[in-house]
Amino acid sequence: MTRYALTVEYDGRPFMGWQRQDHGPSVQQAIETAVERMTGEAAVVHAAGRTDAGVHALAMRAHVELERDVTPFRLMEGLNALLRPDPVAILAAEIVPDDWHARFSCIGRAYEYRIVNRRAPLTWEAGLAWRVPTLLDAGAMHQAAQILVGRHDFTTFRSAHCQSESPVKTLDRLDVAGAGDRLTIFAEARSFLHHQVRSMVGCLALVGQAKWSADDLAAALEARDRAALGFNAPPDGLYFVEARYS
Repeated sequence: MTRYALTVEYDGRPFMGWQRQDHGPSVQQAIETAVERMTGEAAVVHAAGRTDAGVHALAMRAHVELERDVTPFRLMEGLNALLRPDPVAILAAEIVPDDWHARFSCIGRAYEYRIVNRRAPLTWEAGLAWRVPTLLDAGAMHQAAQILVGRHDFTTFRSAHCQSESPVKTLDRLDVAGAGDRLTIFAEARSFLHHQVRSMVGCLALVGQAKWSADDLAAALEARDRAALGFNAPPDGLYFVEARYS
Protein backbone atom coordinates (compact mmCIF):
# COMPACT_ATOMS: atom_id res chain seq x y z
CA MET A 1 0.00 0.00 0.00
CA THR A 2 1.19 3.50 -0.84
CA ARG A 3 -0.06 6.57 1.01
CA TYR A 4 -0.58 9.72 -1.02
CA ALA A 5 -1.07 13.23 0.39
CA LEU A 6 -3.42 15.43 -1.65
CA THR A 7 -3.89 19.19 -1.66
CA VAL A 8 -7.51 19.91 -2.53
CA GLU A 9 -9.32 23.06 -3.63
CA TYR A 10 -13.11 23.17 -3.77
CA ASP A 11 -16.15 25.38 -4.03
CA GLY A 12 -18.41 24.26 -1.21
CA ARG A 13 -21.69 25.52 -2.66
CA PRO A 14 -22.92 22.24 -4.21
CA PHE A 15 -21.89 20.08 -1.25
CA MET A 16 -23.23 19.14 2.16
CA GLY A 17 -19.69 19.56 3.44
CA TRP A 18 -16.47 17.55 3.30
CA GLN A 19 -17.72 14.42 5.05
CA ARG A 20 -19.87 11.76 3.37
CA GLN A 21 -23.57 12.27 4.03
CA ASP A 22 -26.62 10.11 3.48
CA HIS A 23 -28.73 13.10 2.45
CA GLY A 24 -26.60 14.79 -0.20
CA PRO A 25 -23.29 15.09 -2.09
CA SER A 26 -20.00 15.68 -0.28
CA VAL A 27 -16.44 16.54 -1.30
CA GLN A 28 -15.16 13.31 0.25
CA GLN A 29 -17.63 11.26 -1.77
CA ALA A 30 -16.69 13.05 -5.00
CA ILE A 31 -12.97 12.29 -4.53
CA GLU A 32 -13.54 8.71 -3.37
CA THR A 33 -15.74 8.05 -6.40
CA ALA A 34 -13.02 9.44 -8.69
CA VAL A 35 -10.39 7.27 -6.95
CA GLU A 36 -12.49 4.13 -7.44
CA ARG A 37 -13.16 4.93 -11.09
CA MET A 38 -9.44 5.45 -11.69
CA THR A 39 -7.98 2.55 -9.68
CA GLY A 40 -10.84 0.14 -9.04
CA GLU A 41 -10.17 0.53 -5.30
CA ALA A 42 -12.82 1.57 -2.77
CA ALA A 43 -10.45 3.74 -0.73
CA VAL A 44 -11.26 6.20 2.07
CA VAL A 45 -9.98 9.77 1.74
CA HIS A 46 -9.11 11.41 5.09
CA ALA A 47 -8.90 15.21 5.43
CA ALA A 48 -7.26 17.68 7.79
CA GLY A 49 -10.65 19.26 8.51
CA ARG A 50 -14.35 18.60 8.07
CA THR A 51 -15.81 21.71 6.51
CA ASP A 52 -19.57 22.29 6.70
CA ALA A 53 -22.11 22.68 3.91
CA GLY A 54 -21.26 25.70 1.76
CA VAL A 55 -17.75 26.16 3.19
CA HIS A 56 -14.87 26.33 0.71
CA ALA A 57 -11.21 25.28 0.67
CA LEU A 58 -8.18 26.77 -1.04
CA ALA A 59 -5.74 24.10 0.16
CA MET A 60 -7.36 21.31 2.16
CA ARG A 61 -4.89 18.52 2.90
CA ALA A 62 -6.03 14.91 2.62
CA HIS A 63 -4.60 11.44 2.16
CA VAL A 64 -5.55 8.15 0.55
CA GLU A 65 -3.92 4.70 0.52
CA LEU A 66 -3.77 2.71 -2.72
CA GLU A 67 -2.59 -0.76 -3.67
CA ARG A 68 -2.16 0.22 -7.32
CA ASP A 69 1.24 1.60 -8.28
CA VAL A 70 0.68 5.08 -9.69
CA THR A 71 2.88 8.16 -9.78
CA PRO A 72 1.67 11.22 -7.82
CA PHE A 73 1.45 13.27 -11.03
CA ARG A 74 -0.66 10.63 -12.77
CA LEU A 75 -2.91 10.35 -9.71
CA MET A 76 -3.43 14.11 -9.66
CA GLU A 77 -4.16 14.31 -13.38
CA GLY A 78 -6.44 11.28 -13.37
CA LEU A 79 -8.50 12.47 -10.41
CA ASN A 80 -8.89 15.95 -11.88
CA ALA A 81 -10.17 14.46 -15.14
CA LEU A 82 -12.68 12.26 -13.31
CA LEU A 83 -13.84 14.94 -10.85
CA ARG A 84 -15.31 17.06 -13.62
CA PRO A 85 -17.76 18.76 -13.55
CA ASP A 86 -17.69 18.91 -9.75
CA PRO A 87 -15.93 22.10 -8.53
CA VAL A 88 -13.11 20.13 -6.91
CA ALA A 89 -9.45 20.21 -7.96
CA ILE A 90 -6.42 18.25 -6.78
CA LEU A 91 -3.66 20.87 -6.72
CA ALA A 92 -0.87 18.50 -5.73
CA ALA A 93 -0.17 14.87 -4.84
CA GLU A 94 2.85 13.32 -3.17
CA ILE A 95 3.88 10.05 -1.54
CA VAL A 96 4.13 10.28 2.26
CA PRO A 97 5.20 7.89 5.03
CA ASP A 98 2.68 5.31 6.20
CA ASP A 99 2.36 7.02 9.59
CA TRP A 100 1.56 10.44 8.09
CA HIS A 101 -2.11 11.31 8.65
CA ALA A 102 -3.85 14.34 7.14
CA ARG A 103 -5.86 14.92 10.31
CA PHE A 104 -3.86 13.52 13.22
CA SER A 105 -0.44 14.71 12.01
CA CYS A 106 -1.72 18.26 11.53
CA ILE A 107 -0.37 20.76 14.07
CA GLY A 108 -2.15 23.88 12.82
CA ARG A 109 -5.12 24.96 10.74
CA ALA A 110 -5.90 28.33 9.19
CA TYR A 111 -9.15 29.78 7.89
CA GLU A 112 -10.12 33.07 6.37
CA TYR A 113 -13.56 34.64 6.24
CA ARG A 114 -14.45 37.06 3.45
CA ILE A 115 -16.97 39.87 3.86
CA VAL A 116 -18.16 42.30 1.18
CA ASN A 117 -19.41 45.43 2.94
CA ARG A 118 -21.84 47.04 0.49
CA ARG A 119 -25.54 47.58 -0.08
CA ALA A 120 -25.62 46.21 -3.64
CA PRO A 121 -26.24 42.46 -3.94
CA LEU A 122 -23.45 40.10 -4.91
CA THR A 123 -23.42 38.77 -8.47
CA TRP A 124 -20.53 36.44 -9.31
CA GLU A 125 -19.48 36.31 -5.65
CA ALA A 126 -22.87 35.10 -4.42
CA GLY A 127 -22.17 32.15 -2.13
CA LEU A 128 -18.45 33.00 -2.07
CA ALA A 129 -18.58 35.86 0.44
CA TRP A 130 -20.93 37.28 3.08
CA ARG A 131 -22.51 40.57 2.05
CA VAL A 132 -23.08 42.89 4.99
CA PRO A 133 -24.99 46.01 3.85
CA THR A 134 -24.42 48.15 6.97
CA LEU A 135 -21.05 49.84 7.47
CA LEU A 136 -18.49 47.80 9.45
CA ASP A 137 -15.66 49.27 11.52
CA ALA A 138 -12.77 46.90 10.77
CA GLY A 139 -10.55 48.55 13.38
CA ALA A 140 -13.07 48.02 16.18
CA MET A 141 -13.57 44.43 15.04
CA HIS A 142 -9.83 43.72 15.07
CA GLN A 143 -9.36 45.25 18.51
CA ALA A 144 -12.25 43.24 19.96
CA ALA A 145 -11.02 40.06 18.25
CA GLN A 146 -7.90 40.06 20.42
CA ILE A 147 -10.11 39.25 23.41
CA LEU A 148 -10.66 35.80 21.90
CA VAL A 149 -6.98 35.07 21.19
CA GLY A 150 -5.40 32.60 23.60
CA ARG A 151 -6.62 29.59 25.55
CA HIS A 152 -10.31 29.81 26.47
CA ASP A 153 -13.45 27.81 27.02
CA PHE A 154 -15.25 28.54 23.72
CA THR A 155 -18.60 26.95 24.67
CA THR A 156 -20.44 30.11 23.56
CA PHE A 157 -18.91 29.78 20.10
CA ARG A 158 -19.49 26.03 19.79
CA SER A 159 -22.27 24.32 17.86
CA ALA A 160 -24.66 22.17 19.84
CA HIS A 161 -23.68 19.35 17.45
CA CYS A 162 -19.94 19.68 18.10
CA GLN A 163 -18.29 16.32 18.79
CA SER A 164 -15.09 17.67 20.36
CA GLU A 165 -14.34 16.24 23.81
CA SER A 166 -13.59 19.67 25.26
CA PRO A 167 -14.71 23.25 24.51
CA VAL A 168 -11.26 24.54 25.54
CA LYS A 169 -9.14 25.60 22.57
CA THR A 170 -6.12 27.84 22.02
CA LEU A 171 -6.73 30.45 19.35
CA ASP A 172 -3.37 31.57 17.95
CA ARG A 173 -4.57 34.34 15.67
CA LEU A 174 -7.74 36.30 14.95
CA ASP A 175 -7.07 39.35 12.77
CA VAL A 176 -9.46 41.60 10.86
CA ALA A 177 -8.17 43.50 7.83
CA GLY A 178 -10.17 45.93 5.70
CA ALA A 179 -9.52 47.38 2.25
CA GLY A 180 -12.25 49.31 0.47
CA ASP A 181 -15.49 47.37 0.78
CA ARG A 182 -13.63 44.12 1.58
CA LEU A 183 -12.98 42.71 5.03
CA THR A 184 -11.04 39.53 5.67
CA ILE A 185 -10.86 37.76 9.01
CA PHE A 186 -7.90 35.41 9.57
CA ALA A 187 -8.14 32.66 12.19
CA GLU A 188 -5.42 30.19 13.17
CA ALA A 189 -5.33 27.42 15.79
CA ARG A 190 -4.23 23.84 16.21
CA SER A 191 -7.89 22.87 15.91
CA PHE A 192 -11.32 24.48 16.00
CA LEU A 193 -14.72 23.60 17.42
CA HIS A 194 -17.68 23.02 15.12
CA HIS A 195 -18.93 26.45 13.94
CA GLN A 196 -16.30 28.27 16.05
CA VAL A 197 -14.99 30.51 13.27
CA ARG A 198 -18.45 31.39 11.95
CA SER A 199 -19.67 32.13 15.47
CA MET A 200 -16.73 34.41 16.21
CA VAL A 201 -17.18 36.22 12.88
CA GLY A 202 -20.88 36.78 13.54
CA CYS A 203 -20.17 38.38 16.91
CA LEU A 204 -17.35 40.50 15.49
CA ALA A 205 -19.77 41.79 12.85
CA LEU A 206 -22.03 42.98 15.67
CA VAL A 207 -19.05 44.88 17.08
CA GLY A 208 -18.31 46.33 13.64
CA GLN A 209 -21.90 47.58 13.41
CA ALA A 210 -21.67 49.10 16.92
CA LYS A 211 -24.46 46.78 18.09
CA TRP A 212 -22.00 45.17 20.51
CA SER A 213 -19.04 46.59 22.36
CA ALA A 214 -15.78 44.78 23.05
CA ASP A 215 -17.09 44.26 26.58
CA ASP A 216 -20.16 42.51 25.18
CA LEU A 217 -17.89 40.12 23.29
CA ALA A 218 -15.87 39.46 26.43
CA ALA A 219 -19.08 38.79 28.36
CA ALA A 220 -20.25 36.33 25.70
CA LEU A 221 -16.95 34.45 25.98
CA GLU A 222 -17.10 34.46 29.77
CA ALA A 223 -20.71 33.19 29.76
CA ARG A 224 -19.65 29.80 28.35
CA ASP A 225 -23.20 29.44 27.09
CA ARG A 226 -24.35 29.04 23.48
CA ALA A 227 -27.41 31.16 24.36
CA ALA A 228 -25.05 34.12 24.80
CA LEU A 229 -23.96 33.96 21.15
CA GLY A 230 -24.90 37.06 19.21
CA PHE A 231 -24.93 35.68 15.67
CA ASN A 232 -23.59 32.78 13.60
CA ALA A 233 -22.20 34.02 10.28
CA PRO A 234 -23.26 32.12 7.13
CA PRO A 235 -20.90 29.57 5.54
CA ASP A 236 -20.56 31.54 2.28
CA GLY A 237 -17.44 33.52 3.22
CA LEU A 238 -15.50 30.78 5.03
CA TYR A 239 -12.41 29.21 3.44
CA PHE A 240 -10.02 26.56 4.75
CA VAL A 241 -6.66 27.96 3.64
CA GLU A 242 -3.86 25.97 5.24
CA ALA A 243 -2.98 22.85 7.20
CA ARG A 244 0.46 22.84 8.84
CA TYR A 245 2.63 19.84 9.65
CA SER A 246 5.92 19.46 11.49
